[in-house]
Amino acid sequence: MSSRQQIPLLFGFDVIHGYKTLFQIPLGEAASWDPQAAKLADSIAAAEARVSGIHWTFAPIMDLARDPRWGRVMEGSGEDAFLGSEMAKARVLGFRVNDYSRPDKVMACAKHFAGYGAAEAGRDYASVDMSERQLREVYLPPFKAAIEAGIGFRLTTLKLPCTPSTPE
Repeated sequence: MSSRQQIPLLFGFDVIHGYKTLFQIPLGEAASWDPQAAKLADSIAAAEARVSGIHWTFAPIMDLARDPRWGRVMEGSGEDAFLGSEMAKARVLGFRVNDYSRPDKVMACAKHFAGYGAAEAGRDYASVDMSERQLREVYLPPFKAAIEAGIGFRLTTLKLPCTPSTPE
C-alpha cells in the first residue's frame, strides 16, 4: 500500500512481549539470562505481527531501570548494562528485517534514547540528573548493541540531561 505521493504506508504497534502469542515480559526474559529465548520469542512475535499487517514495532525497550518505583520497569531488561546489551542485541535480531518485503520480520525500534529509565523518584517523565560517565557506561551500551545488531529506528526520549532531544 502507498499514498498518492508514492510514500509507503507503514503500520506500527507496540509488540513488546508478543503479538498473538504472549511471551514473558522483557524483565522476566532478562531474568532468564537467555538471549536466544528472547530472540526466538521476538522472531515469532514479528512473524505474527507482520501477517497482521504490522511493519514496525516500538520495541525493544533499551531503558535500564535502577529505581523500582518507576512504573515502566517491566518494559526493559533490568539494571545491568551488560545484560541489557545482550538482550537488546538478541531482541533486535529476532525482530529485524533487512529486506522490507520479508513476510516474517518487522522493523524494530530502540527506545527510549537515552536515560529515560533514570527518571528521578521513579516518576514517569520526570527529570533525569546523571553524569556523562554514567550515561556512557550504563545507559548507552544497550543502544550501541542495538545499533550494531542493525536496529531500524531509534525513538528519542523526552529529554537528555541538560539538552532537549527535539528542537523547541
